[in-house]
Amino acid sequence: LNALMEMFGHLNFTVLGFPCNQFGLQSPGKVNHEMLNILKYVRPGGGFVPKFPVFSKVEVNGLNEDPLFTFLKESLPFVNPVIGDIKKFYWSPIKVNDIRWNFEKFLITANGMPFKRFKEYVTMVIESEFKLTLFQEQKT
Repeated sequence: LNALMEMFGHLNFTVLGFPCNQFGLQSPGKVNHEMLNILKYVRPGGGFVPKFPVFSKVEVNGLNEDPLFTFLKESLPFVNPVIGDIKKFYWSPIKVNDIRWNFEKFLITANGMPFKRFKEYVTMVIESEFKLTLFQEQKT
């Protein structure tokens, strides 16, 4: 994600990070500075510092999901009916459009419209989609 910020940060683009502990309980920190220390020293570690805003932990699925993620999931439904191993999910109810795992991404246009949804590890695909989105917005 830092690489995307380096490539496109000078344009009308930013990455927003929303920690969530609903996937295998992999984000146990309670407050934001704990999350930043986990990123810096544990995962990915090596002194990693995000070049984008990292917000407080939220729930992205279930009864207590943040309204932003309700909007994103309704706007960009997931097309794969296979949800995954529900033993690793910590929310209820589980719905077909739920975010499936950490680092799932949503590309939002500059005017705030959801454009594309990506699985967790697709940085190169996001790069090409962002270029396409930017080109389309410049034409209008």
